[in-house]
Amino acid sequence: MSVLLKAHLSVNRCLRIQIDEKICLKIQMIAVTCAADWRFAAEKFVAKLPDKVIEHRSECNYSKLTFDGVDMMGERLAQEVLDVVKRRPEVRKISFVAHSLGGLVARYAIGRLYENSTKLGQSGPFVSTLTGEHTNSSMQDLEQHSEDRIAGLEPMNFITFATPHLGSRGHKQLPLLCGLPFLEKRASETAHFVVGRSGKHLFLTDNDEGKPPLLLRMVDDGDDLKFISALHAFKRRVAYANANYDHMVGWRTSSIRRQNELPKSNFIVLDEKYPHVVYIERETTSKIQNKASSIAGSQTSTSDVEEVMIQGLNQVSWERVDVSFQKSKQRYVAHNTIQVKSYWLNSNGTDVVYHMIDNFLL
Repeated sequence: MSVLLKAHLSVNRCLRIQIDEKICLKIQMIAVTCAADWRFAAEKFVAKLPDKVIEHRSECNYSKLTFDGVDMMGERLAQEVLDVVKRRPEVRKISFVAHSLGGLVARYAIGRLYENSTKLGQSGPFVSTLTGEHTNSSMQDLEQHSEDRIAGLEPMNFITFATPHLGSRGHKQLPLLCGLPFLEKRASETAHFVVGRSGKHLFLTDNDEGKPPLLLRMVDDGDDLKFISALHAFKRRVAYANANYDHMVGWRTSSIRRQNELPKSNFIVLDEKYPHVVYIERETTSKIQNKASSIAGSQTSTSDVEEVMIQGLNQVSWERVDVSFQKSKQRYVAHNTIQVKSYWLNSNGTDVVYHMIDNFLL
């Protein structure tokens, strides 16, 4: 959002729109009833950032629709974002906040919604490649901004909570299976019977039309979907990860790290304000370049699918925020506690939500 209007749109279960108070002094939160997972965080956003943030929680992927696959859910989410933007012509900025599988869906959606600004300010108003319809970005706006756009808006924050960025296949990426090779192998073979195409995508067993697995394709730009360019367009990319007691999503896959890159226990420092945030890593461009140069000489790195995904996603910088509920009575439901899905069951994650809000880029 600018002086005219600043808006963030945060999605999968949480689309956030942020508006400049100079134009709209008392903007209230707009919450779509249906998806309740981000209700607590939405209320706290409004309380902490009055007249600046409007919350819209996505309602297009619910119940059995989550079995349709990351791509179909991503397409629906992208269309929902465009519909919301169309109804809110004052919106200027966009952010995404997502939990678990929703993080993958959001990554797919932004690949669909991405537009390079160099195409935009030359021939007229922004036209979405998804619908062919004009959005609310005028010619004058496009000429004034040189940055890339998501749904015609300026991208700000892309934040995920306990998202399996590297999938759930093997290597304790699905902790519930206790790292037992037999169980991990069986899970990859049968997941689609339980959770449909989404299971194939999570375990990288899909091969639609002979293509590589979807999650592998989502770590780079394709001909029609610019996944990495879309991520790069955001001012911040943040991965919140449970360091322990998350039985659904492993620490490495949610923080996009190799095993030897996980912080050691003696490096963990507690913050009284955010007692469950135990480690913060802010990756700079120089760190990315050093990683790339150290990996370049490896003969086996590209043979491992997981390694390819790590390298692909690390083409952009990430802030990694490690969370631990080890001393909490709610530690066994850490996967939901990290986002305070239900305050009565997951209230110990409140400080994590506040950490996100306090560091949110406006």
